[in-house]
Amino acid sequence: MGSIPTSATMCSCHLSIVVPLFDEQENVAPLVAEVEAALTGIDYELILIDDGSHDSTFTAMQRARRHHPRLRLLRMARNFGQTAAMMAGFDAARGRYVAYMDGDLQTDPADIPRLLERLQRDRLDLVNGWRRRRADDALTRTLPSRMANALIRRLLGIDLHDHGCPLKVMRAETAKALRLYGEQHRMLPAIAAIRGARIGEMEVHHRPRIHGRSKYGLGRTVRVLIDLLLVAFFQRFTDRPLQLFGGLGLLAGTTGLAIDGWLTVEKLLFGVHLAGRPLLQLGSLLIVSGILLFGIGLILELQIRTYYESTGARCYALRENDDEGEEREDAHSSDSDV
Repeated sequence: MGSIPTSATMCSCHLSIVVPLFDEQENVAPLVAEVEAALTGIDYELILIDDGSHDSTFTAMQRARRHHPRLRLLRMARNFGQTAAMMAGFDAARGRYVAYMDGDLQTDPADIPRLLERLQRDRLDLVNGWRRRRADDALTRTLPSRMANALIRRLLGIDLHDHGCPLKVMRAETAKALRLYGEQHRMLPAIAAIRGARIGEMEVHHRPRIHGRSKYGLGRTVRVLIDLLLVAFFQRFTDRPLQLFGGLGLLAGTTGLAIDGWLTVEKLLFGVHLAGRPLLQLGSLLIVSGILLFGIGLILELQIRTYYESTGARCYALRENDDEGEEREDAHSSDSDV
């Protein structure tokens, strides 16, 4: 698993740790104590977000802040969900690096320095945790997670073992550039990779839950799968929706024309009665559907072009621009020639 870097290696950085909490009143005090013990010598802030808890989570957060000046507290107006709470924490973060973890104590804060050291050493934008040995072996937790990870790897081509691991460390600019909705916090590494982020992965410890109850279940898996399809669409067709809807429209329309064409041949050559043939209705439906799908693609294509031209947005992202360096080199060469 590697050794934890010394404080001398890490003390120059400033780290923001973002932790959403929902009905976790018993976990607040031990969470704060574990983070403080694990990050000795690191300049950090701990941002706790109460996502509309029904218990005394926020009271426990206020009590912890009296003894821990590094704490910053956010309280959501209502329960907006884990993704929204995560984004609120990212927006509030003031560090050069941002770590994200759940507040259920199943992830170990002692892993954060290792992930941060890997991020800096390999010049990555995000390091994702990998719960290789999970402490929750219940089929309702592990099976949906395996299915989601397999689908993300298949649809998005992001080769990570554990996209939903609730422990990640990233650069602040990477975290703040993210726009997540719904249940997309589970796909954070994939969405960051789509934007051009360099992603790494490290094994982390995973512990059984002691206090509180899990907020995950099979019902949440359905919402994650829907968001996964949405992210896959954005990855492949945001700038070219006509390729998707136009292709589907052409396929449907061509199939419908082929069916109706064959029925026409049967009618003209063999005198077959078509009034009661379901194929006639199917062919007509496919032709109309094809026209509608192609029209939807054209409208979306016009909208995306209007968006880019009216806002000045670009359909690409640069990691760096070295034009100024080249100009300085050219100027230096000219001076040398003189």
